[in-house]
Amino acid sequence: MINLENRIYILDGAMGTMIQRYGLAEADYHCGPFADCIKELKGNNECLNLTRPEIIKAIHKEYIAAGADIIETNTFSANVISQAEYGCDEFAEKMAFEGARIAREAADEAEAVAASVGLHRKVWVAGSIGPTSKSLSLSPDVADPAFRPYSFDQMKESYRTQAEALLRGGADILLIETCFDALNVKAALTAIAELDRNSMNDGTGILPPPARGRGPAWLGGGLCSHHGVPVMISVSVGDRSGRTLTGQTLEAFYTAVSHYPIMSFGLNCSLGASELMPLVEDLNKWCRCAVSCYPNAGLPNEMGGYDQSPEEMAAQVRDMASKGLVNIVGGCCGTTPDHIKAIAKALAGSKPRSLSVKCAQFPDNPNKNIQSSGNSQVFPDRPLKVSGLEAVTIDVKRNNFTNVGERTNVAGSRKFARLISEGKYEEALEIAAKQIEDGATIIDINMDDAMLDSTREMERFVRYISNDPAVAKAALMIDSSHWDTLIAGLKNAQGKCIVNSISLKEGPEAFVQKAKAISELGAAMVVMAFDEQGQATKYERKIEICERAYRLLTEEAGVSPEDIIFDVNILSIGTGIEEHAKYAIDFIEAVRWIKTNLPGALTSGGVSNLSFAFRGNNAVREAMHSAFLYHAIKAGLDMAIVNPSMLQIYDEINPELLRCVEDVIFDTDPQATERLMDYCQRQKEMTTENNADGKTDHHHHNGCHCCECHKESVEERLRAALVKGSSPTLESDLKEAMERYTSALEVIEGPLMTGMETVGKLFGEGKMFLPQVVKSAKVMRDAVTILEPYMDNDDQKSSRPKIVIATVKGDVHDIGKNITGIVLTCNGFDVHDLGVMVDKETILEKASELDADIIAVSGLITPSLYQMEEICREMEERGMDTPLFVGGATTSSLHTAVKLAPLYGHVFHGADASAAAVMAKKCMMDRETFEAEQHQEQEKIRGLYNKEIPTSAAQEICHARPDRASGSPIELPSDIPSRELSAEEVMPYFDWKMFYAIWGVRYGSVSPEAMELMQLRQDAEDELALGNYTIRVSARFFEACTDGKDIITDKTRLPMLRQEIGEMKSLCDYMPSHESGSKAPLGMFTICVKARNAAHEEGCCCPACSNKYEDLIAKAVRMTLAEAASKWLDKEILSHMSDEMKIIKPAAGYATCPDHTLKNDIMNLLSGEYDLGIKMTESYAMVPEASICGLIILHPQARYHEIRRISREQYEDYALRRGMDETTARRFLGHLLK
Repeated sequence: MINLENRIYILDGAMGTMIQRYGLAEADYHCGPFADCIKELKGNNECLNLTRPEIIKAIHKEYIAAGADIIETNTFSANVISQAEYGCDEFAEKMAFEGARIAREAADEAEAVAASVGLHRKVWVAGSIGPTSKSLSLSPDVADPAFRPYSFDQMKESYRTQAEALLRGGADILLIETCFDALNVKAALTAIAELDRNSMNDGTGILPPPARGRGPAWLGGGLCSHHGVPVMISVSVGDRSGRTLTGQTLEAFYTAVSHYPIMSFGLNCSLGASELMPLVEDLNKWCRCAVSCYPNAGLPNEMGGYDQSPEEMAAQVRDMASKGLVNIVGGCCGTTPDHIKAIAKALAGSKPRSLSVKCAQFPDNPNKNIQSSGNSQVFPDRPLKVSGLEAVTIDVKRNNFTNVGERTNVAGSRKFARLISEGKYEEALEIAAKQIEDGATIIDINMDDAMLDSTREMERFVRYISNDPAVAKAALMIDSSHWDTLIAGLKNAQGKCIVNSISLKEGPEAFVQKAKAISELGAAMVVMAFDEQGQATKYERKIEICERAYRLLTEEAGVSPEDIIFDVNILSIGTGIEEHAKYAIDFIEAVRWIKTNLPGALTSGGVSNLSFAFRGNNAVREAMHSAFLYHAIKAGLDMAIVNPSMLQIYDEINPELLRCVEDVIFDTDPQATERLMDYCQRQKEMTTENNADGKTDHHHHNGCHCCECHKESVEERLRAALVKGSSPTLESDLKEAMERYTSALEVIEGPLMTGMETVGKLFGEGKMFLPQVVKSAKVMRDAVTILEPYMDNDDQKSSRPKIVIATVKGDVHDIGKNITGIVLTCNGFDVHDLGVMVDKETILEKASELDADIIAVSGLITPSLYQMEEICREMEERGMDTPLFVGGATTSSLHTAVKLAPLYGHVFHGADASAAAVMAKKCMMDRETFEAEQHQEQEKIRGLYNKEIPTSAAQEICHARPDRASGSPIELPSDIPSRELSAEEVMPYFDWKMFYAIWGVRYGSVSPEAMELMQLRQDAEDELALGNYTIRVSARFFEACTDGKDIITDKTRLPMLRQEIGEMKSLCDYMPSHESGSKAPLGMFTICVKARNAAHEEGCCCPACSNKYEDLIAKAVRMTLAEAASKWLDKEILSHMSDEMKIIKPAAGYATCPDHTLKNDIMNLLSGEYDLGIKMTESYAMVPEASICGLIILHPQARYHEIRRISREQYEDYALRRGMDETTARRFLGHLLK
C-alpha cells in the first residue's frame, strides 16, 4: 500500500540516457519483427522491448537497485500515432504490452529477492504515456489554423490502445508525462475513463486485480477514491516562465485536467531542479493532489549533454523536499542510477508535502467527499476555475463579478455571423479579442444558425482560437442547442470550458447522461431553469427546477457543485404586459435563494434579454443593464453574458433615469413602465431640439486636452508615450518639459531615459515584446529629434555607458543586431550602430574615439566567425581590455570559449538581445565579478570540449568507406530557369512561427500583452498586401556520382566534408559510386526575395535603414517569404516523384554543407537564364539578405546531418581538393577545426 503522505517516493531516472550508454547500432533496432521496415529505426527505443528486452530489463534493475520505488516502462512512444512516423504503428500495442511486462518482471524479481532475506519491498510499475509529437491544440499548417493531423477521437483511441496494453502487461499506474498540450491529456484521460467503465461493465479484468496488491487498494491517505487505475500527470514547460509549448500556464493546464481524480500532478524534463523550484512552489499554491517533480540533470551544455553530478542534483532536490513541496521525485534527461541513488539517500527521512488539509478542503473528486448532515449534504466551498491559456477564477466574493463576452454569437452579432458565413475567421477573431480587451475573461461562442453547419463552424472557430494567443488566453463558453456542436467545441478546446447549456427539458435520464459526458470532458455546465413542463418564469418554478437539477447532478451524475451554473432566465421587462412585471425581481430573488440553499453552485444569465423592449435606445438599455447587475451581484450573481460597452458606472447614471429603471426592475408600482416610457420620450424630444440648434454635449475622451483630462505630470505622460510606443502630444509635452528642466540633455537623461528604462524592465520581464520595444525606440528617436535644436555641443555628450555595435566585415545580416541595439538603448545604453559589413579597423577606431565601454559585433554566416577571431587578435595586439560581446545565429558559447577566448581575454557570448542587455548591465555594475563568472563558465565549456574529442575517428576519416546510395535510378527532374513566383503560390507555406522567431518571440511565451502579436501580424499582413517584393527561384539538375569524397558531374567537381562522430555521414553517400557507372540527380538552386521599390540599395547601413520598425517588418517578411519559396520548391520537385522519395536542400555554409565558398560554384552553374541577380560579399554573404543558395539531393533516405567538428587531416585534405590556400582555409573552415 502506497501512502503518499507517509514518505517521499522515488521515481527512476532517464531510460534514453541509459540506452545511449549501450552504444546500440541500427541493427539492434532493425531486426526481428522490424526487419522489413523501410525507415531508419535507431532512436525508436520502444523497438528494443521486442528486439533487446534484456537491455531494458537490466536498466530497470539498475534503477531498482539504486532505490527507485516506482519504475517507468519503456513505452513513451508506444502508441499508434508516434509509431506511424517510423512505419511501426502495427507494433505499437505489442511494444506497450511488452514494455509493461518487462518492467513488471523486474519489479516482481526485486520483491522476491527482498522477501528471500526476510524484507518487505514494493516496486510499482508506472506505464509511461508520452504526448506524441502531434498537438490537438495547434495547427502544423500555417496556412490553415483549423487543420489537425489527428482528431480528438483518433488521439483518444491511440491512447486507449496503449493504456489497455500497459495495464494488461502489469502496470500499476498510468503516467502521462512530458505533456505540452492539455487537450492531448484530456483525450488520454477520456480513454482511461472509458477503460475503467468498460472494465467495470463487462468484467474484462483489464485493470490490475486488488489481490496482486495493486489498484485502488494500495492508495492511502484518502488521495484517490476513484474506482480505476491511478493516474499521474507530468507537464513539460517551454521555459522558466512556466508556460507550455501551446502557451498555457501551469495553473490553467491543471484546471483543464483536474476533473479527473489524478493521483499526482507535477513537472518533468525542460529544466534542472533549481530552475523548476519556483514553478513547483507556485504549483503548491493551487494543486489539490500529490505533487511530483523529476527534473533533468541540470541544463544541457553546448554539446547537448548534461553535466550535473548526482551529488549536485541530489542537493537541489533535497532543497525542494525540505520546503515540503513534493511527494514523488525522480530524474529525467541526463539522469542515471547514480543520480537516483544520490537522491534516495539525500531524501531519506524527508517529510512529503502534506495532503490532508489540502485534500479535505479541495478534494479532486469532491463527489466522494460529500459529508452527510442529517438529510442534507455539505459540500466543500471552493470557487469555480476555468481556463484558456490562463486560469480564470469565478468567485464573486474575492474577484467580483465575471463578465462573459457575448459578441461571438451568430445570433447576437450580425457582423460576427457575416464573417463566419464568409469564412473570414481571422476577422471574427478580432471581435473576440476586442471583448477580452474590454474586460471579458470568458467568451461565449454560438454558431446556431439555420444557414450554418453549427458543428463544423464550432470546430473550426475553436481551432482558430487555439492558434491565436490573444484570444486563447480567455476561457470559452461553448454555447449551442445542438448536442453534437457542444461536444465538438469541448473536443477542440485545451482549457476548461463552460457548456451553455443543458436542462431537464428531455427528462432526468437524458439530463444525467449529458451531464456525465460534459464532466468527463472536463467542463463546467450552465443549467437552465427549464424542465419537461417548459421554461420557468416565476420565482417558485425557478427554485423548484434548480433544486431538482442540483440533486440529480451531485447525487447521480457525480458533478462537483462548483461546476454547476444555474441560469434562472433573465426575461424582458418594461413590455407593458402585467405577467412580465416581476421577471427581474424574480430572477434576483432566485439567485439569492440558490446561493443560500444550493452550496457551491454558481449563477449566471444573459443580460441583454432584460432590455429587449427598449432596443434602439442605448442610453436606457445601458442604464437598465447596469442597475440590474448592481442589484443581482449583491444577491450573489457570479457571472453574466453581457456586452461591456453596453454598461455604465452605477453611480454615474442620470439620477432620474436610475429611479425610472429601478422602479421597473423592482416593479414598485403599476405605473413604473409608463414613467420610464415618458422619460424616453422627453429625452428624444430634447435630442431633436439640440440637433436642430446645432448644440452638442461635450464629452471627455482619450487624447482630450482640457484641464480635467490633463492631470498627469509631464514626466508621467512622457513615460506613458514611450511604453505605449505612440503619443499625439509628444512635441507639446517636450516643450513643457523644457520649461521645467535646465537643458534638453536633462530631459533626455531624465524623464525620457526613465521611460526607456521602464520599457527595458518590462521587456526583461516578458511583459513587452520586441515590436513594442521597436515602437518605443521610435518615440525616443522622435523625441531626440525634436530636442536637437535646443542642444549645443556640450549637450550632445551623454553620461550613459557607450556601446559600439556592428555586423562584421562581409556579412549583411542586421535584423538581430538592430533589435539588440534597440533593447540596449531601452536599458539605458548610448548605442552607436555602425551598420553592416564593418571592418575591424573601423569598429576599433570608433570604439577608441568614443571611449566605448563595450564593443558588440554580430554575424549570421560562418565566415563571420573568422572575422570575430581577427577582431580578437587585433584587440589583443593593441593591448585593449574593452569587453567584446559576440552574437548572431552562427555564434555560440562553445565557439566563444574554445576559439575566441584564447585570443582575447575579454570576449563573451550573448545568446540573444535580452541576454546581451542583461550581460551589459551586469558588466557595467561590477565588471570584475561579471568577467570572473564568464571565465569560469568558459573554462568549464573548454574542459567538456577537450574531453569529448574522438581519436580513432579523426585518424580514419580520410580513408572512411562511404555508405553509398543504391537502388533504382531516379529520373532527372526538369530544370526551372529564373521564375517569378506569385504571392498566391508561396503564401500557403508562409511560416508565422518563423516570422515571430525573427522578432525574438517564442511560441507559447505570450502573456500580458498578447494583443501586440496580433498587431505584429497585422503589420506584416499589411506589408504583404502592399506586394512590395519580388520572389524569384531557379533550379538546375545534373547527373552525378561520387568517389566517396567529391560529388562529380560533367560540369564540376564538388568536394564534400564528412562527419567524424555519429554516423560518419557525407552528402556523397546519396550518390552512386563512380565505379558503378550509375548516375543520380544533383540539383542546385537559388531563391531571392527583393524589395521592389527600395529607396536605398539593400545592405545600406545608413541610420534611416538600420532600425526603423517598418523596415524591420519588411525584412522579416522577405526572409520568411524566402523560406516559404523554398518549401514551394520542395513540393514542385516532389510532385513528379514517387511517394517514398525525400528531398533535402542543404544550403552552402550551413551545418550539412558548411563551406560558404561552394556558393561561388553554384552561382557559376546557375548563370544566364538561371541568374537571379544575387551578389556576394567577400565573405560570401548574399545580397539581398533574403536569399538562399544550395544543393538539391533526392533519395528515399535523404536527411540532413550536422558537421560540427573535423580533424586536422580532413581539414587539410579538403583544402587541398578545394584549392584553398592556408589563409582562405582558416577563414572559411577554421571554425570547424578541432
